[in-house]
Amino acid sequence: MMSDKTLVIVPTYNESHNVPRLIEQVMGLAPAMHLLIVDDGSPDGTAQIVKDQQEQYGGRLHLIERSGKLGLGTAYVRGFKYALEHEYDYICEMDADFSHDPDDLPRLVNKVKNSDADVAIGSRYADGISIINWPLSRLILSYSANLYARYITGLPIFDTTAGFKCIHRNVLEHIPVDGIKSNGYAFQIELHFRAWQAGFTLREVAIIFREREEGVSKMSKGIVWEAIWRVWTLKLQSIFGTL
Repeated sequence: MMSDKTLVIVPTYNESHNVPRLIEQVMGLAPAMHLLIVDDGSPDGTAQIVKDQQEQYGGRLHLIERSGKLGLGTAYVRGFKYALEHEYDYICEMDADFSHDPDDLPRLVNKVKNSDADVAIGSRYADGISIINWPLSRLILSYSANLYARYITGLPIFDTTAGFKCIHRNVLEHIPVDGIKSNGYAFQIELHFRAWQAGFTLREVAIIFREREEGVSKMSKGIVWEAIWRVWTLKLQSIFGTL
């Protein structure tokens, strides 16, 4: 039975400075909004902060603890499975560091709820460039990477690597989430591509993206290289019908 509930999935690693405020803001949005923290064994006590607040929110705050840094992609896949098992209708992704504004979540959810999209993407590039406090070098890298991914895959969106979105459960029921092999930012490209190839509608919602104020960025050279080669793999798999 459809519950009209929303689950916001947030992977964490050493986000103790951000998690208390994140919980407060997401939990304050709507009674139907639930939050799932997927923590990769943060040594700074992130998971314990979540545990300490769970009783306060009457079953709306959830936690999955994993042993060690297992990666962004696998964290989201674990969260997707949790969402389907617990019959959530709308499943959101967002970062813990406030680069994504929790107050934008209702706009993304409503886009899907109103059947305007199967996947509503909080986009940094849908209305020009809406990024605050990034150095020029990182902005050029991100913008170029998105142009590259769009060109190779044909995706009809500007922000292919966006990690802020709402997904209708139907999408996750029809694409093989266990088959998603990307684990860094390429995970977002692969998720968008698989949903689009399966016939689902992707729509961008312009947001303002702010660089994190607390904690350390998880970007690495390995994540960049994975995104570079993974788009070619996806394109070839779609051509040969092995996606």
